[in-house]
Amino acid sequence: MSYILHIAIILQIYIILALSLNVKTGFTGLLSLCQAAFYGTGAYVVTILMVNHNFNFLTALFMAIVFNVFINGVLISLFATRLRNLYFTLASLAFQIIFFGVIYNWQGLTQGSYGITGIPKPTVFGIEFSSHILFFVITSFFTVTTLAFFHFFPKSPLCRMLQCVRDDEVWMVALGKNPAYFKFIGISISAVFASIAGGLYATYMSYIDPTCFTLDESILILTIILIGGTGNIIGPISGAILYVLLPEFLRFVNLPDALAANVRMIIYAMILLLIIRLKPNGLFGRFEIKG
Repeated sequence: MSYILHIAIILQIYIILALSLNVKTGFTGLLSLCQAAFYGTGAYVVTILMVNHNFNFLTALFMAIVFNVFINGVLISLFATRLRNLYFTLASLAFQIIFFGVIYNWQGLTQGSYGITGIPKPTVFGIEFSSHILFFVITSFFTVTTLAFFHFFPKSPLCRMLQCVRDDEVWMVALGKNPAYFKFIGISISAVFASIAGGLYATYMSYIDPTCFTLDESILILTIILIGGTGNIIGPISGAILYVLLPEFLRFVNLPDALAANVRMIIYAMILLLIIRLKPNGLFGRFEIKG
């Protein structure tokens, strides 16, 4: 039972992460390689506030969201206003590398490569969510809230403006709208939900270090939405489900122990390549990402 709950918790964290990146990439058209930086910022701010300053979980999470929006969101928005397509992607790659360098080398704050241990479990209204079943409950609450937001968000006028930025930025300027403002809004919404995912991950694992938030993680999150599809809600969710559950199903394939891990990854990669070949926009994608 604990194993199933563990998989369900990880799945929900990745669903929130995938939906957060979908705002930037699927709705706003910004192909980003720094989502792990947003994710990691949320995790580290929540961790530092809870471990070093005895903040409760909800307050620490709120502070992480504010910090992420007004620091990372502003920095990435500056790139977004001046750079487009591949150039923005390269700038986001640079931002991800800088973020990793900061958390790896700022040992006085982040403990560097040693990481931070002993992260307390969330306590809300006197209830400590320490067991798998209780943590599944709090993760489900944030996941359902995220899904509810993204159920209504695509129908909103704001989302239509983000889609205008994605589809034809010049036409938007001709209408007298400021694309830079809407890019900042899209990036900020992405930062909010990435912070939530980071805070949940840190308190669930009770340990974080820089290797949790590398460029590889950013590429992985991007891969999830590319496989599922962007520009809607079902695509990122299906991509996250495929990423988390497919390797678990492959565990039931009887393979020699010495080869099992590598063969599973080969099978997983082949399935992903097949999906990309047959469905280049993703399983449920509506928008073709332009690099």
